[in-house]
Amino acid sequence: MSRESEADLPGEAEASLPGTLPEALRAELVAFRRDLHMHPELGNQEFRTTAAIKARLEKAGLRPRVLETGTGLICDIGDWSGADHSALALRADIDALPIPDTKVDCDYRSTVPDRAHACGHDVHTTVVLGAGLVLADLHRRGELPRPVRLIFQPAEEVLPGGAADVIRTGSLEGVGRIIAVHCDPRVDAGRIGLRHGPITSACDRLELSLDGPGGHTARPHLTTDLVTAAARVVTDVPALVARRFDARAGLVVTWGRIESGHAPNVIPQHAELSGTVRCLDINAWRQAPDLIHEAVQEVAVMHRAKPEINYIRGVPPVVNDPVVTELLHDSMVARRGVKSVEDTEQSLGGEDFSWYLEHVPGAMARLGVRRPGDLTVRDLHQGDFDADEHAITVGVELFTAAALLDARMRVLDAAGR
Repeated sequence: MSRESEADLPGEAEASLPGTLPEALRAELVAFRRDLHMHPELGNQEFRTTAAIKARLEKAGLRPRVLETGTGLICDIGDWSGADHSALALRADIDALPIPDTKVDCDYRSTVPDRAHACGHDVHTTVVLGAGLVLADLHRRGELPRPVRLIFQPAEEVLPGGAADVIRTGSLEGVGRIIAVHCDPRVDAGRIGLRHGPITSACDRLELSLDGPGGHTARPHLTTDLVTAAARVVTDVPALVARRFDARAGLVVTWGRIESGHAPNVIPQHAELSGTVRCLDINAWRQAPDLIHEAVQEVAVMHRAKPEINYIRGVPPVVNDPVVTELLHDSMVARRGVKSVEDTEQSLGGEDFSWYLEHVPGAMARLGVRRPGDLTVRDLHQGDFDADEHAITVGVELFTAAALLDARMRVLDAAGR
């Protein structure tokens, strides 16, 4: 049975919606994605990736503009003369992660040591590129009713995220709505996951240093027992924070690094800790820095350690706009039927797509990349991550349908439905 027959197929009128992916372009996009996968680049270093995207868009007769930072680019499609803040933006992130690619028997493994597209950004990039090429063809045929902007964003994995740089360049001017997808290895290729409201969480970084006079482990009572102080900060700060926020806010402090000392019989003078603060609720996220500062101070002073706190703002939650979420839902149903959309939960992962939503309404869908029938449990940010490349076709057709249905939706809104 084909993937298409597993879902409730769209009706005749919906099936006639233009913007499907031609087979020749599908094969080209798969090759493009594999090339990106073999040549991953970290945030703000995506020069080769940017050049490859730019070259393909220019080949299609488009005029992409590289961002002032030197990586990432935007590209407009359609007639912008009367856009009046009504264009739809499609966003992709283009950076990779600093981890090794551990896949075996794979012809397109990363060729760069300790670098891998282990979060699916190569898929996101290819989807937006493919959608742009299809939409450009529709525009040439007079079938694209409203303009579209492609945003290829660098440095999503670098807090507070490259989205801020994109926004500062004025790339949202003329944009009325913005959409994106994120690979999900828990969802089968051919399907997407959607959620109204928050779909990701806030994510900040917390860096602490603790200092004391040091001393001999035989006489901890004469100095600051800094290792014990650090251990109490590790355990007590998350516990205190949990009691000072509503449990429904889902605020969690998790440590990833602790370092102190050089000898077993010497109480050290310095300790360093770092971790993340994740939060489901945007209001609690806004309060988090002050309350976490208080908790760290209380615990450290109790153990006579001098703390220095560096609270690094990351990203707020991605909060899906209900109207744009319905646009994604209707677009997917138009392409692949009602069974191609499933509900998804809010993740504790962070995503800097949230910064765009501070300026314009938008929504993110989870793009299924699991091969149907594959029972292997995989996750993002793991060295063996890979995607069923059928997801590229699905993502392209989702975005092209959204561009067309967005225009119809606005006409209906203007007419009062």
